[in-house]
Amino acid sequence: MNTFLKYRLIVIKGLCLFISVVFLSGCWDSLDIEKRAVVLGIAIDKTNEEHGKEEENVSHLSNSFPRPDNEMIKITAQIAVPGKIPLGPESGGGDSDPVWILEVVGHTMDDALANLEQEISDDIFLGHLRIIIISEELARDGVERINDFFRRNSEVRRTAWLAISKGEASQFMKITPTFERVPGLYLSSMFENAVDLGKFPSDFIGEFWTILSSKGQDSFLPYISIKKEENVQIKGLAYFSGEKMVGISDPLEIGFFMAVLGNGKGGYGVFVQTPDSEDYVMVRISSRVVKIDTKIKDDQPEITVNINYEAEIDEKDAPEYVEIDDSKILKKIEEVTSKNTVESIQTFIKNTQEQESDIFGFGEHIRAKHPRFWDTKVKTPEKWHSLYRDLNVTVNCTTKIRRIGMKAK
Repeated sequence: MNTFLKYRLIVIKGLCLFISVVFLSGCWDSLDIEKRAVVLGIAIDKTNEEHGKEEENVSHLSNSFPRPDNEMIKITAQIAVPGKIPLGPESGGGDSDPVWILEVVGHTMDDALANLEQEISDDIFLGHLRIIIISEELARDGVERINDFFRRNSEVRRTAWLAISKGEASQFMKITPTFERVPGLYLSSMFENAVDLGKFPSDFIGEFWTILSSKGQDSFLPYISIKKEENVQIKGLAYFSGEKMVGISDPLEIGFFMAVLGNGKGGYGVFVQTPDSEDYVMVRISSRVVKIDTKIKDDQPEITVNINYEAEIDEKDAPEYVEIDDSKILKKIEEVTSKNTVESIQTFIKNTQEQESDIFGFGEHIRAKHPRFWDTKVKTPEKWHSLYRDLNVTVNCTTKIRRIGMKAK
C-alpha cells in the first residue's frame, strides 16, 4: 500500500511539473516594441502618374502577378520613434522629432502598406492607430475600398477617429501643433474634447462603420481644415450617401444636427435680436430633449421632430435700457430662438434630402416602428434614399431660458 501511494505521489509531482512548464514557457510569439513600426496616424490621398512611377513591385509583377486597374492612392504615415514619445510634460533636451513621416503609393491600402513595410524593414503595427484622414476628393469617389481594409484588420481599434480633410490629407500628418508634439495624438484629442464640449457627436470609426451598415441611416464624419499657425478647425460635417461623401455642413449646422439626434448636451450659441430693437443677445443652448414621432399616411411616411431647449443668455450686445430680465422680453427672445431654430433645421434637412443622405436616421425610426411598411414598401437602402428625398418632416421647437447670467452693480 505504501509503495502504491509513493508511486502515486511521484506521478502527481510529474504532472504538476509538466503543467508548470506549459504555463512558464513565456510568450513564444513576442516581438520587441523597438522592432515594430507603430503607426499613430494615416492620411490617404489620390495620387498621380508621377507618384505611380515611384511604386516598387512588392505585391505584383507586370507579367506573372497583374496589378489592379483602380486608381492609385498615396498614404502618408506617422510612425512613432521608440523612446521619443513624451509621456509627461515636455522637458529640456527634447529637440528630436517624436514621429517619422513617410509617404508611399499603392493600388490598395494593403499594397501601399506593403510598400511602406519594405522601406522601413519593420513589422507595421496598427494597434495604436489614433487617426485616419481621407481627402475630400477621395471621399467623394467613395470610401469602400479603404473601409474594407481597416474593418478586416484586427489590430485597428474601433475607438480610432476617421475624418475628411479640406485639401490634401497629407498636410495634417506634417503639422507641428504647439500644445502637442505628436500630431496624431493632437488630432484625436481635439475630436474627443469637441465631443465633451458638445461641439460634435461621438463618431468613432466603429460607430461610423455601424451606421454605414444600417439600412435606414447614412453616415457622417468630421470635416477639418488647417488654419493659420497650423491650428486645425472642425469646419463642418461631411455627410454621406452610401459609401460616397455628398455634402458639407456649416459649423453651426453641427449643433442643429445634434439637436435632431437627441444629443442631450448643448455646445453652440446663436445671436438673437432683442424685441423692438436692432441689438442682439447671445443665447447658448445648455441642454435639449428630443422626441421623434412617426406615422404612415396614405402609404407615405411622415416624421415629426419635437425639440425642447434649455438655454442661457451669455452676452448682451445692447444698451442698458434693454432689460433682458423682464419676463415679457425673455418670452419673446425664447420665441424668436425657437422660430429661427426650426427654420435652420428644416433648411439643413432639405439640403440632405436633395443629396439623399439621411444622416438623421429617420429611416431607422420607420424601420423600427413600422416594420411591415418597411418590409413591403422600402426593403433596401436605395429605395429609402428615394423616399427620403420627398419625406415630409415637421420640426417643432420650444426654448426655455433658465439663466441670464450675473452682473455686479
